[in-house]
Amino acid sequence: MLWLPGAEPDLTVGPTLLTGGRVLAVAADHPLAERGTAPLEDLGDNHVVDFGPHAPEYWVTAVVPTRTPLGRRIPRGPAARTLHEVFSLVASGQCVHPLGEIAARYNRPPDIVFLLIDDAPTIHWALTWRSTADGPTLGALAQTAADVAPLSLRQRMTGS
Repeated sequence: MLWLPGAEPDLTVGPTLLTGGRVLAVAADHPLAERGTAPLEDLGDNHVVDFGPHAPEYWVTAVVPTRTPLGRRIPRGPAARTLHEVFSLVASGQCVHPLGEIAARYNRPPDIVFLLIDDAPTIHWALTWRSTADGPTLGALAQTAADVAPLSLRQRMTGS
């Protein structure tokens, strides 16, 4: 989950709407591109995007851990603030970057290959709103979302 309870008290996090795996975006000519999958340990051998000081630390760590499963440091840099900047840096071979598999579903940059990261934790995408906006309409929407099981993106992408 990308949200840490209490990390942003001005936001209310409702029910999970979507779950999915993670992919590693690599340049089409990167040595990993032909493998099809990449374990989290591969992050220790490559630079990943640095989101800079304005991104919440809990969020950055959830998206890109600071260490591999074996404890190796994951190098940061170059810097990016938008998904398009991330894609540009990856396509130019300056870094690789883990993303939710939803990014691979809805984006097809010509110079990027998305590799499934089998050993990464599932991402849970939840309905989120400003806490000051709480009210009966949002409550009804949240209840309706809670009554429906979350959609698994992995099932939709593999057809199972």
